[in-house]
Amino acid sequence: MQKRAAAFIFISIVFIGFAAYAASDKAEPSNKLAGDDEAFMKEAAQGGQMEVRLGETAAKNGRHDRVKAFGKRMQEDHGKANKELAALAKKKNVVLSKSLEGKQKSEVERLMKLSGDEFDREYMQAMVKDHKEDIEKFERAAKNAKDSDVKSFASKQLPTLKQHLELAERTNKELSKGGSAATKSK
Repeated sequence: MQKRAAAFIFISIVFIGFAAYAASDKAEPSNKLAGDDEAFMKEAAQGGQMEVRLGETAAKNGRHDRVKAFGKRMQEDHGKANKELAALAKKKNVVLSKSLEGKQKSEVERLMKLSGDEFDREYMQAMVKDHKEDIEKFERAAKNAKDSDVKSFASKQLPTLKQHLELAERTNKELSKGGSAATKSK
């Protein structure tokens, strides 16, 4: 009888311990993001870094005033967005690369080899293409992200990205026409 009581107590303790462990596992909220949300954050970080790096170059070395102004705007707006994204990544335990990789790195390297009118033209064409792609990705995240904070970040950035695209298209058009609004710096 004592052996049965001891076995029952032992089994009860094991069961209670297991139940407590399982309950505590469920009680802790997970900061783990869905794969698509994390991938979006990492890609947005790469794109933002590229925009800032190329914006710095355009602001310094651009030949036309409009290109310089556009580059400065990219530095400011994407720099601010990058800080917001970094804070969100920290909150969500997502590690973002601090250096450029892949196609963003290749694009920076390609454009850094250019100068003068050729840089301005290629930079603005790249900005039109890049912002069209960014808008598509941010719209998708704003609509489909599983995490509400990721969804909110994407939604918040969309108006600025659309303004950037409009400015890039206008500046690109003026450069291709040789218009006076794209006045060359002296």
